[in-house]
Amino acid sequence: MSIYLPEGRLLDTPENLRLTGSPAGLRQAMSQGTVLESRAILCDHEHNLVVDLGWCRGLIPRLEGALGIAEGATRDIAIISRVNKPVSFLVQEVRDLPQGGVLPVLSRRQAQERCRGDYLSRLVPGDVIPGRVTHLEPFGCFVDIGCGLPSMIPIDQISVSRISHPRDRFRPGEDIRGVVRSLEPGGRVCLSHKELLGTWEENAARFRPGETVAGIVRSVEEYGVFVELSPNLAGLAEPCPGVTPGQQASVYIKSILPGKMKVKLIIVDAFDAPWTPAPPEYFFQGDHMDRWRYSTPQAGKVIETVFQPE
Repeated sequence: MSIYLPEGRLLDTPENLRLTGSPAGLRQAMSQGTVLESRAILCDHEHNLVVDLGWCRGLIPRLEGALGIAEGATRDIAIISRVNKPVSFLVQEVRDLPQGGVLPVLSRRQAQERCRGDYLSRLVPGDVIPGRVTHLEPFGCFVDIGCGLPSMIPIDQISVSRISHPRDRFRPGEDIRGVVRSLEPGGRVCLSHKELLGTWEENAARFRPGETVAGIVRSVEEYGVFVELSPNLAGLAEPCPGVTPGQQASVYIKSILPGKMKVKLIIVDAFDAPWTPAPPEYFFQGDHMDRWRYSTPQAGKVIETVFQPE
């Protein structure tokens, strides 16, 4: 039975290494319809991918390089950009060569087709799935959700604390989780992320008035400075001259007000420093959620996400 994961997650597993390690293993995978992975090492002038199997090289013909290539719905950059990266595939043929040896003929398109039909098409809003960050744009984070098939998390769905760019939260190649917001015609899966990072209460419970803690300056307004304490919790500090967005900060916690969902801060120091986003800390560890309420019971304003079945 095939497992549909973001490309790279199967590469070094014992079963994948066993099946890609010999002609017999490839033929077994072909008969069982098992999705395998190896690293693409070359894209030739006709945009065929050459895959390194260790003991030989396999070939993914251009039309088998990605779902939608044959129809013109997917551009060839989807193939070219896989060089020196893992690719998923199904084995189409293990061809004996006249001069000796074999040529495995592989299909990434078929693996993606199977992934969409057997896995992605069965998802429902609220399902929590694994993903791997592929690239970041100002408007969102692109994620591989299985066999190289893409989804996107819009920037406003990444966290409750506002960020200026997805690079403030993620890095390419990072393994994350996402929650399905909706499924669109054509098989596109739309994701969110903030619902997995905890409610206001869950985040605020980690802090106490009187503590001085680390934070990140997210925005500077006339009336104060918003400092992120965690991805789903920010507080407001009094105005402080010279502070700019993106700086690291040491902040004193004056008060935590659950009824107003506010944290009042005083900036002790703010400074420029190299900073790499920490891996997400997920408060929700399950596989499905029907709804998520961020706001506290005492708050007059209700902030929640309801995942409606389609």
